[in-house]
Amino acid sequence: MIKNYLQTLILGVLLLTGASTWAQTGYQKPPKEITDLFNAPSTPSVVFSKAGDWMLLLESADNPSIEDLSQPELRIAGLRINPATSGPSRGRGVENLKIKNTKTGEETQITGLPAKPNMGGFSLSDDEKYLAFTQTEVNGISLYVVDLTSFQAKKLTDAIVNETYGNAVIWTPDNQIILKAANPNRGDMPQKPMAPAGPIIQETSGDAAPSRTYQDLLENPHDENLFAYFMDSQLMMVSLDGTKKPFGAPGMIKSMDLSPDGSYLIVEIIKKPFSYLVPAYRFPYDVEIWGIDGTKKKTFAEIPLDENRPTGFDATVTGPRSINWRADKPAMLYWVEAQDGGDARVEMEEREIIYTLDAPFTAEKKKLTTSAYRFGGIAWSDDEFAILNERWSRSRKEVRSVINPSDPSQPKRVIIDRSSDDLYNDPGDPVYTKNEFGENVLLRNGDLLYMTSPGGSPEGNMPFLSTFNTKTKAQEILWRSQAPYYERVVKVLDEKATEFITLKESTDIQPNYWLVNTKKRIAPQQITAFAHPYESIKNINKELVTYEREDGLNLSAVVYTPEGYDPEKDGRLPVLMWAYPREYKSAAVAAQVRGSKYAFTRLSWGSPLYWVTQGYAIMDRTEMPIVGEGDKEPNDYFIDQLVLNAEAAIDKIVDMGIGDRDRIAVGGHSYGAFMTANLLSHTDLFAAGIARSGAYNRTLTPFGFQYEQRTYWEAPEVYFNMSPFSFADQVKTPILLIHGQADNNSGTFPIQSERYYNALKGHGATARLVFLPNESHGYAAQESILHTLWEMDTWLDKYVKNKYPDGKIDNK
Repeated sequence: MIKNYLQTLILGVLLLTGASTWAQTGYQKPPKEITDLFNAPSTPSVVFSKAGDWMLLLESADNPSIEDLSQPELRIAGLRINPATSGPSRGRGVENLKIKNTKTGEETQITGLPAKPNMGGFSLSDDEKYLAFTQTEVNGISLYVVDLTSFQAKKLTDAIVNETYGNAVIWTPDNQIILKAANPNRGDMPQKPMAPAGPIIQETSGDAAPSRTYQDLLENPHDENLFAYFMDSQLMMVSLDGTKKPFGAPGMIKSMDLSPDGSYLIVEIIKKPFSYLVPAYRFPYDVEIWGIDGTKKKTFAEIPLDENRPTGFDATVTGPRSINWRADKPAMLYWVEAQDGGDARVEMEEREIIYTLDAPFTAEKKKLTTSAYRFGGIAWSDDEFAILNERWSRSRKEVRSVINPSDPSQPKRVIIDRSSDDLYNDPGDPVYTKNEFGENVLLRNGDLLYMTSPGGSPEGNMPFLSTFNTKTKAQEILWRSQAPYYERVVKVLDEKATEFITLKESTDIQPNYWLVNTKKRIAPQQITAFAHPYESIKNINKELVTYEREDGLNLSAVVYTPEGYDPEKDGRLPVLMWAYPREYKSAAVAAQVRGSKYAFTRLSWGSPLYWVTQGYAIMDRTEMPIVGEGDKEPNDYFIDQLVLNAEAAIDKIVDMGIGDRDRIAVGGHSYGAFMTANLLSHTDLFAAGIARSGAYNRTLTPFGFQYEQRTYWEAPEVYFNMSPFSFADQVKTPILLIHGQADNNSGTFPIQSERYYNALKGHGATARLVFLPNESHGYAAQESILHTLWEMDTWLDKYVKNKYPDGKIDNK
């Protein structure tokens, strides 16, 4: 009774419009076929042991209820905190654990799990004899451990874990656990004062501080007190018998990382002043080096408040950043320092310098190598071989080079220089193995690396496993996915990459794991037998189609039609086109085919595929590339190219004899919603539009958005012309707007939909605005998702499927 009353009360904020009146409704459900698909059981996720001889099966819980999602929540410093648990809110935990032997297929249930499992934070001990995990309870988060010899779980601590920010569990080499706990001396949670102590003041003194639009920031001194309270942590050393003792000094601990040999700990500790302009990860913090006994050995760096970063995606901070342990050394630090002041507009040959410092951290830092672009990480092998990764966002540049850590005087040797968007020429990513410290290092045989690649091609992705010769740059494919399957290597089991585990699927076969041995030339062995979760759409038709837009650019999309559908016999169908635009710096790269026609038809909560059960053709992953080559920026041509993309897609589905040109809807989420609103502003190509959680006024994101690096003041005409809000008076096509009221995505404030809807209403458009209580950028509650599906189905049914009340269908 109380629950129903609360739901009715909450739902009063759902805004549903007719011609000129407001209407309210409770949560609704879509047709049974759609509801059943949404309620299909999820497939377990998998974690492999080091050797790959067993796998951990993690069975996730169902979506939470709206009641669960409506629990108290703090939205401060860019975080969302459950004040009852000192952990993140909105989490979807794991509800069951099993172990499966990859050779025999034998499956073992873990016993002793919590009565109401809500598990997360899984961490294997170095010797893989134990598995630690956290359990979120009503009043906090506790620590459990599983003995992997007896498969028995037991509770190690009460609800003392602090998961407000960062990792909370680290195994030591001797099978103890370093646990981040809430400071037992932090006292009671600060209470909001009855009256403010004074005005809220911010001040700038002339230094430029451009900032993208962040959500959930600190707003007042009480927010600051709450943030400090929930960040206040005490590290504990916990033994397998549950004994625990404080470890080091308490503080606002941001992160911790144990050295490979277990002797030292990097501890990052946030300090004041906090900021009302940027999230917690840009607050000032100290980087300290602790001994394994908890004593501070060194304050390695004092990182200042990061409010004044230059503009652009390639901008960064000054001073040390990306401070990590070398994976191939017992206790050696490496980090990077920008030499350009963090400003990407400064031209420099040595833009970044990477340094190292070995234990006991008393010597001078040593220069390891330099980077002409932004540092993208290092893949370690040994003291004579490592791979440096460099990136430049503006040009999509990616460079990988071999370096010799033992001799920094040796020049870098470039082995890969490509566009990160270029799928056809992607050699892949290195395969890793575990070294004597249990750290990930390159699987390597002399000059040969082992690589896995998505295998992009004009026929779609056909993943492969290969060797890559770092001297000759020659690549030899050892194994490749074969039609009609989409299969990729997920775990290499031996040093020659002759035995490995793959994940194999096809359009109507659920992904499952297989054991493959190319040396013994025996038939692959199926390891798992996860059932097909969507029997009702198992036999729908799927086709990866390619076509040209008017300027000759090649495009692609995946087309789904109902089971047994025949265009000649059944006539044309209503169409739901779903897309997400992307920017490119090369027309040739933009024209590449993406995805696989053999991939399993997987449904997510936001998928358009539900409507294939309602007699629609679905045009999914419809490519909407926006190209700006050389000195030209893609967004200078956004509207023109967006229209060309849509026209080409419509022509294709109509020319295939499938789609009815007058009954096509377009939709998208986030930037796809932005795309949808723009298409309805500048064309009359569609019968209806669906825009979920979008941004419609770019002046509300004046310091850049998506891949636009120029500010509003540098390119005001781009911001105006790309804003659907600017052209609300031109929208004549019915548009459905859906938005989570608690959206925390950068740029997509709920006010974006509210103001856009008001503009549409003021100009007489046919529009409907639905706010989902307590939902973020992605929707989570069962009631919210089912209601969203009902809204979409009702809208499509009225304005697309039944556009012709007399039954007339235009088969042009």
